[in-house]
Amino acid sequence: MNQQQIQQCGDELYEAMVSRTTIKPLTERFDDISLDDAYHISLRMLERRLAAGERIIGKKIGVTSKAVQNMLNVHQPDFGYLTDKMAYSQGQEMPISEHLIQPKAEGEIAFVLKKDLLGPGLTNADVLAATDFVIPCFEVVDSRIENWKIKIQDTIADNASCGLFVLGDTAVDPRKIDLTTCGMVVEKNGQIISTGAGAAALGSPVNCVTWLANTLGKFGIPLKAGEVILSGSLVPLEPVKAGDFMTVSIGGIGSASVRFV
Repeated sequence: MNQQQIQQCGDELYEAMVSRTTIKPLTERFDDISLDDAYHISLRMLERRLAAGERIIGKKIGVTSKAVQNMLNVHQPDFGYLTDKMAYSQGQEMPISEHLIQPKAEGEIAFVLKKDLLGPGLTNADVLAATDFVIPCFEVVDSRIENWKIKIQDTIADNASCGLFVLGDTAVDPRKIDLTTCGMVVEKNGQIISTGAGAAALGSPVNCVTWLANTLGKFGIPLKAGEVILSGSLVPLEPVKAGDFMTVSIGGIGSASVRFV
């Protein structure tokens, strides 16, 4: 893809987000779209968000669990940026009907960093040493691509299908729990809908953050002290609509809940 096409696609995705409309998959329109092209499209989309007054507060890795990979038919992780406009606090209502198009919720473990991480070459030990605490999280992903008909290039270009997220109110030292075996239970409107464990995300949420730091490091992009890093879902994606209420509980860490409006 040439620079003009990359900029045009980034603008198109940004405008789709603002207008809450979808576009045809980029992979159907550009046979030659590469992962690097997709990443640069996402940077153009991010540039538009920052120009509108948003600021970066973290990063995310997505499509880490087999359940999500099979659901989306995307079989490798993606990555994107989090901004302050995406973040909600425990107890806040999340206005998905105002901001999102085709939302799906997923339970995750969020990492909050106390030191910068710049790959490549980082290990899980480096990630744990740089982490201040972990916290329960709901990420509500969204796609600007019609009917979630995505390949890996589509979702990377679309900022890893970022929507909104909510963090719980309990923070735990990751060195004091087993992030591989910790169990997750997700409830929707009072009913248990899914369960999972830390191992569902590339074997461990720590593996996910290490992968993200090393992948972004190839582009010279660090994970920064103070940033929120979403490590990927441990359970299948769940479509949500206004009126739904969801809770995620993670053994040894705590819970997060969100009401959608």
